[in-house]
Amino acid sequence: MDEAWTRAKGVFAALAGPPVVWLAVFFLIPLGVIWGYSFGENASLTHIAVNGTFANYAHAIRPLYLGIIVKSLCFAGLTTVLCLLIGFPVAIAITFASQKTKAWLLLLIMLPFWTNLLIRTYALMAVLRTEGYVNQALGFLWNGAGRIAAVFGQSIGTFTPLELLHNNFAVVFGLVYVQLPFMVLPLYAALDRLDRSLLEASLDLGASQLTTFRRVVIPLALPGIISGVLVTLIPSIGAYLTPDLLGGPSSMMIANVIERQFKTANDWPFGAALSFMLMYMTFIAIAVQAVVSRGRQARAT
Repeated sequence: MDEAWTRAKGVFAALAGPPVVWLAVFFLIPLGVIWGYSFGENASLTHIAVNGTFANYAHAIRPLYLGIIVKSLCFAGLTTVLCLLIGFPVAIAITFASQKTKAWLLLLIMLPFWTNLLIRTYALMAVLRTEGYVNQALGFLWNGAGRIAAVFGQSIGTFTPLELLHNNFAVVFGLVYVQLPFMVLPLYAALDRLDRSLLEASLDLGASQLTTFRRVVIPLALPGIISGVLVTLIPSIGAYLTPDLLGGPSSMMIANVIERQFKTANDWPFGAALSFMLMYMTFIAIAVQAVVSRGRQARAT
């Protein structure tokens, strides 16, 4: 067996070679170049001198940019919490549905991936704008209530459209809309492997449904919760399109600042430093997840 494995190494190397080269040429090397730029400065309009300076990182932790980073983390954290609160019941419903219904529900969850994010965001703008479908529906209900009130000689005034676009609400709403499937799918994957006999045993031993959910379902679904939180939180922190189209001047996130450094301000070193600050935070989040998982495995053994 060992000799066969030794002979197969060449086959595995041949199969892995092209993907590794592709990854190195089109991802690792460009990433290394941008990382080097974060330690440089503009020598001219077209040349960046990489001289090992930390001035860009020092500039990135100024109160203005730290405030934007903190706001981005708050938006991403709120988005993750809302996705978890909405996605957990949805994942449970899919898990305990019949096989035919489960297939249709999973199709509905994955259906947004078949449409470009830009198109979905513009569709959301049509829903939330002042003349959008939400305000039209509220206006229709308001006018109906006004006609009923007029029968009794009362007046409720005219309907004032809600400002649902170009503010913080629109950004968080859009992020939840985009990221919710990324929370539901890991939760479903964890819950679908759940041993239902444990639920029956808990209920037979006198535990309430709430206690069973808290003491049995949540601990067993914890790996899916952690995975869902990571795949929702990290993209939300670096979201660019949603805050750019749905948010206002006060709703700018750190990815929008990075985009302006590269395209408008022509300050690539500073933009690179901001980009890698996001990457460092991502590495920290993944490291925390690994430590938590290792601790759970150690306690289990």
